[in-house]
Amino acid sequence: LHGRRVVNCRIQPRKAVVFIKPSCPYYRRTQELLSQLSFKQRLLEFVDNTATSDTSKIQNYLEQLTGARTVPRVFISKECISGCTDLVEMHQSGELMKRLKQIGALQ
Repeated sequence: LHGRRVVNCRIQPRKAVVFIKPSCPYYRRTQELLSQLSFKQRLLEFVDNTATSDTSKIQNYLEQLTGARTVPRVFISKECISGCTDLVEMHQSGELMKRLKQIGALQ
């Protein structure tokens, strides 16, 4: 139940949330890409799955929501856009900026 609460409390409309493990190279690429964008304060959050004893519960719940328990799991305004590869593709196509502007997350 705690894993579900952790995830649901963070996934919000008008916000980008990334569930991560700091040691993951895909997380580092995701962080690099997103840190290049001008997010409004508190509208981009990285949630470290390993910072709690509920890591497996969080990943199990992410799997229920998204079909995958791997990280990073990127959510934009309550919609999971998958992981790093999909995020990079969305950025290259212009779709990422479009979605972030639509939800008002950028300055």
